[in-house]
Amino acid sequence: MRVQVAIIGAGPSGLLLGAKLHRAGIDAIVIEQRSPEYVLGRIRAGVLEQGCVDMMDGLGLGARMHAEGLVHGGFNLGYRNTHHRIDLHGLTGKNVMVYGQTEVTRDLMDARAAWGAKTVYEAENVRIHGFDGNTPSVTYTKDGKTHEIQCDYIAGCDGFHGVSRASVPAQSIQHYERVYPFGWLGVLADVPPVAHELIYSNHERGFALCSMRSKTRSRYYIQCSLDDKVEAWSDQAFWDELRRRLDPEAAESMVIGPSIEKSIAPLRSFVAEPMRFGRLFLVGDAAHIVPPTGAKGLNLAASDVHYLAHGLIEHYTDKSAAGLDAYSGRALRRVWKAVRFSWWFTALMHKFPPAQGDTGAISQKIQEAEIDYLLGSQAAMTSLAENYVGLPYEV
Repeated sequence: MRVQVAIIGAGPSGLLLGAKLHRAGIDAIVIEQRSPEYVLGRIRAGVLEQGCVDMMDGLGLGARMHAEGLVHGGFNLGYRNTHHRIDLHGLTGKNVMVYGQTEVTRDLMDARAAWGAKTVYEAENVRIHGFDGNTPSVTYTKDGKTHEIQCDYIAGCDGFHGVSRASVPAQSIQHYERVYPFGWLGVLADVPPVAHELIYSNHERGFALCSMRSKTRSRYYIQCSLDDKVEAWSDQAFWDELRRRLDPEAAESMVIGPSIEKSIAPLRSFVAEPMRFGRLFLVGDAAHIVPPTGAKGLNLAASDVHYLAHGLIEHYTDKSAAGLDAYSGRALRRVWKAVRFSWWFTALMHKFPPAQGDTGAISQKIQEAEIDYLLGSQAAMTSLAENYVGLPYEV
């Protein structure tokens, strides 16, 4: 088979890129090693920036999102047994949309099927070839047969552990990474959210987050040790600990119920530079990971797609390489700003072990001063709000 663009990975970034290219009349195939059911079973982020919402609307795929999603004009920052509202809309004129990544994926998957666009699921032994020359290709095995796809370009949308970044020679790529000394224990439950808007709580026992996927499904997290095991946490133990980390009003009003998913996720900041290698482009988690504190993972994937789709469309319609040549630089400028914000918000809200040479827990005192300053400064809250709702895309 020959196509113009081969997309590796059918997560949100791969499907979003596939949709943008399909709408522009560019022939692309999406290749995914997992089944559709597995892809839809991944429990991920749920807060969309305006740029991501606009992209779905521009594709004509926003109807269910607007019908079922929750528009939030702010969030709550819990501190010292009370909470303070950060007025996102009042400070920036923008909102965010609470709509699960699983639902975004489902909308994109359904659209791709309705369009009859080329998609291969359960592709084994995916390999990419020749991206440093003029004749790149992708091979995979399915139903015992080996298939080859010749293409002009390859988009690596296959995540942190995917084949795309792993195929780049070590001397051609630079990795930057920070691993945090804790994880998040997350629970998904069919109970109404404890509050209309998200609660981010800084507590002496550790961070907690009260989020939601809908008016009847909630997603809650508590900071935990990396040595913790999911099996060691009963539902009741989780609810009890979550309540301890919230202000009394929120703790009292919380509705609990059996978990339908429970997992522990480590936190890291990771960036790979550059994001282009000849005819291979890295997109989303294949190139960068951020702590979930700032809700930037899916949104950064969307901005990568924005820049890459623009470059590919410009290449095929105007015969210009300018957009493709600018892709890595444009994407990385926005990525690094989001990495900075996610690191800062993580440092602000979590309880860290004492650093080496940290006599008298000076880091804790600095964190408390930072929160006090934030909550008392319009300028500081505006900076937080601007980053949270999403920085603008570079033109």
